[in-house]
Amino acid sequence: MSGLLAGKRLLVTGVITDASIAFSVAKLAQENGAQVVLTGYGRLSLVERIAKRLPEPAPVIELDVSNEEHLAGLADKVREHVDGLDGVVHSIGFAPQSCLGGGFLDAPWADVATALQVSTYSYKSLAMAALPLMSAGGAVVGLTFDATKAWPVYDWMGVAKAGLESASRYLALHLGKQGIRSNLVAAGPLRTIAAKSIPGFDRFEDAWTERAPLGWNLTDQEPAARACLALLSDWFPATTGEIVHVDGGYHAIGA
Repeated sequence: MSGLLAGKRLLVTGVITDASIAFSVAKLAQENGAQVVLTGYGRLSLVERIAKRLPEPAPVIELDVSNEEHLAGLADKVREHVDGLDGVVHSIGFAPQSCLGGGFLDAPWADVATALQVSTYSYKSLAMAALPLMSAGGAVVGLTFDATKAWPVYDWMGVAKAGLESASRYLALHLGKQGIRSNLVAAGPLRTIAAKSIPGFDRFEDAWTERAPLGWNLTDQEPAARACLALLSDWFPATTGEIVHVDGGYHAIGA
């Protein structure tokens, strides 16, 4: 077995369609020597069909990150397929419609709480659920959208991503003593199912394609996926608490 992730065992969440970043991560990971286990929630049969499009069909475990029973049983379910984990990919985010599209001032707490639990707190929850399977050298990698700025229409999801970025730093602090890293990839806008669910998200698209120094392809998930693979590999053994921007350089350019 050869490749950047030769012999690695990975748990990848968030594969919904083959246009998702998570699918690209799983595909490239297999092509680079990793064993991959997927998780799905809700339309599990859809995830199972998508899993068959990978180079090697991957097993799918049901996981609702807001369900304590699912989290408590995750390690045992993963052990049915692999004997441990070297990496976990968090590609999970959700916010009720009231929290997006300009509704920042009116969104009720119950909806905001849902957005924060699923999009932010779940990063810690998933890491802790997988921790019994991990050892020194392991890595947790999540996906964010630059939360240093307030973006039109992103609203409470932007707040959730800011929390995710902070949570990753705290996870890096608390898991570092066990030799486990926590890093995020901040991808530019991509035409995924998640993006399409945000009213007015297309307002981001022109800005990125026009201003990113390296240009930006709205339908190419591979650059973000490659960054995830690099952070999961052994090539970043002393990097944790970091956010790697994969956005064509847009974040570095002034208005």
